Amino acid sequence: MLRTGRANPGILENIKLMAYNTPMDIKSVAAINVQDAQTMIVEPWDKSILTAVEKAIREADIGINPVIDGTIIRVVVPQMTEENRKQLVKRVREKIEESKIKLRAVRESVRDTVLDMEEKNEIAEDEKYKLLEEIDRLTKEFSNKIESIGEKKETDIMTV
Repeated sequence: MLRTGRANPGILENIKLMAYNTPMDIKSVAAINVQDAQTMIVEPWDKSILTAVEKAIREADIGINPVIDGTIIRVVVPQMTEENRKQLVKRVREKIEESKIKLRAVRESVRDTVLDMEEKNEIAEDEKYKLLEEIDRLTKEFSNKIESIGEKKETDIMTV
């Protein structure tokens, strides 16, 4: 999850903490609610782990400073600076490239399967070419979707 300066429970959900001598996600031990655009409220179901949850959020190194407020933890998401926005856009571009690399790896795996099926005479040569064209078409379609989502996210990030 990429932090964009807006309160979103996804920022905190998968942070790990030790609760009951077991590593757990925050979402497994607490309710995470968005109070407003900048504030989230984390309410552990068992109040005895309140400080453990607060410590886990603080140590997650996501640039958020939680504050215990009675039986809840108040988390204010700071506004992003121009420098933070540029760093985030850079990370988005890295994620886009990683996604495209994974997509190409899947394409190669499926292509190898189709070629292997043809070698074993499980499919005809015509069907092989039809499947390879479909694989390439789907790869291009999903690659374009990845690009589109990335461009939209970059625009959202850079909009103040």
